[in-house]
Amino acid sequence: MDCKAFVEEQISQIRKTVGKATAINALSGGVDSSLVTVLGHRALGERLRTVFIDNDLMRESEPQRVVAMFADMGIPVELVDAKKEFLGALVGLTNPEEKRQAITDTFYSRVFGRLVKESGARFLMHGTILTDIEETVAGIKRQHNILSQLGIDTKEAYGYAVVEPLKTLRKDDVRAVCKFLELPAQVTNRIPFPGPALATRIVGEVTRERLATVRKATAIVEEELGGTGAFQYLAVLLKDRATGIRNNKREFGQIIVVRCIESTDARQATATELPWTTLNRLSERITTEVPDVSRCLYDLTPKPPATVEYI
Repeated sequence: MDCKAFVEEQISQIRKTVGKATAINALSGGVDSSLVTVLGHRALGERLRTVFIDNDLMRESEPQRVVAMFADMGIPVELVDAKKEFLGALVGLTNPEEKRQAITDTFYSRVFGRLVKESGARFLMHGTILTDIEETVAGIKRQHNILSQLGIDTKEAYGYAVVEPLKTLRKDDVRAVCKFLELPAQVTNRIPFPGPALATRIVGEVTRERLATVRKATAIVEEELGGTGAFQYLAVLLKDRATGIRNNKREFGQIIVVRCIESTDARQATATELPWTTLNRLSERITTEVPDVSRCLYDLTPKPPATVEYI
């Protein structure tokens, strides 16, 4: 693709669409939202208000790290504490679609709705990509950032219009544009991370305790598999438990599943053939370093029939 032409076209289109109004966007630190933030900042300057919404569902210390990284790029990002709202909305929910809907409603109706009113913004900039749209419209999996494609009138429902500069791109194209703009490698090469964050990697109810478990396992998986070159790698906490042995005593512990895949755009994927020594090290670290985890499994299922994420 012609990255230069794409960037120039999107900056021009953003300026034309937003006019003299104010736009707002939520930065997660992922490659999609990062690119939208940079495009929006170049198009609108101070008329773009960028926020990082701390929903308590992110990796360890991620909110502070992302805010600092963009400050180094000359782009101010406001950190918004919304942990209570999100965890409160997820209490008692175990159905995957109900969990995703609760996160969507909390994000757009409650947290973002409040920020939009405070800022007077008339436009929301979104990091929606083509794969998000296709999977949602096809009924495979509801992506939290798909609204107008489902017939939702965002002006009527939330009070603002949505601008989606990346909706014609797939993940590999997004990375190509980031490289063209010379964004930091930690942005350009970052593995995909879902909008609902770690809530998609907890089968069953999301609680602070279960979040702590999958967050610790995630850190280990990303540390161990960061040099593999795989498209994506993640840890999942199952709802079931399994009998184990710790300190010569019976333990009815939790189960972590590790998933590592090869793909170009997440439409199809195959499991990475990891060395046996790597799998052994993952299992040993997770069952030793993550409290209450007695088993570690490796997922070999391709997409399809499985999706990348579990929820």
